Amino acid sequence: MNIRLPWILSFILAISMTLGCQRSGAGMTVAGSTSVEPFAELLAEEYMSNHPDVHIYVQGGGSTAGIEAAISGAANIGMSSRNLIDAEKKLHAVTIAKDAIAVIVHPSNPIKDLPLDRISEVFSGKIVNWKELGGPDHPIDIVTREEGSGTRESFQKFVMGKEDISLGALVQDSNGAVRQVISSDPNAIGYISLGLVNDQVKALSISGVQPNLANVNNSTYTLVRPFLFVFREEPAEEAKSFLDFVLSPLGQKLLLKEGLVPVVEKLG
Repeated sequence: MNIRLPWILSFILAISMTLGCQRSGAGMTVAGSTSVEPFAELLAEEYMSNHPDVHIYVQGGGSTAGIEAAISGAANIGMSSRNLIDAEKKLHAVTIAKDAIAVIVHPSNPIKDLPLDRISEVFSGKIVNWKELGGPDHPIDIVTREEGSGTRESFQKFVMGKEDISLGALVQDSNGAVRQVISSDPNAIGYISLGLVNDQVKALSISGVQPNLANVNNSTYTLVRPFLFVFREEPAEEAKSFLDFVLSPLGQKLLLKEGLVPVVEKLG
């Protein structure tokens, strides 16, 4: 049995209860990826400021849970930070932006750059001390996302390949939680959405390529994944109106300002 299934079912039930409470008024639930969540909240706030009769409820829970919520109808819109697998492709998916995954350390860590294979060796537990990488003589504290996280699945694909993340890694349930742990632990290393990197942490260059929007756009930084809105069927009514706003020049400019890569070429 999938050990995450009871948790996902509980998450969907909670969303269903929220959705049920909305029936008396104009409301919409957007649920799923904690990577997409803060950006969806920002977009929802802007949308609601121009549509005061509509309320958008944005909830986390992870990409897989959001996709399941869209399938079941518990959420009007699911959020995913990974591509859909074959069994999920019956959904209508729309890429709203692109995001890069940044490998982060504490700002005091002297390491600034690592090749991809060394990062893989760190997260698999083959390298256990910073001195093996030219850093201080301290054990490395690995921080990772939970199973079912779109960020973790993308990191697994881009960095780990067939290698498993060490079972000794500290597991966190959101990008914000990973950032918080790294910011308070000089010996830690983790990974989060590039759009969520701030001065509390330091993003490492990979083989000399810095994680920034310019290098994402010119394809030299390759740890890039889609941010998706997913629908059980072709979006209509309020869901379509919100999606149209997200893909509008204004919505895309908001995402660009927050560190994401727009999918609309002309922003006005």
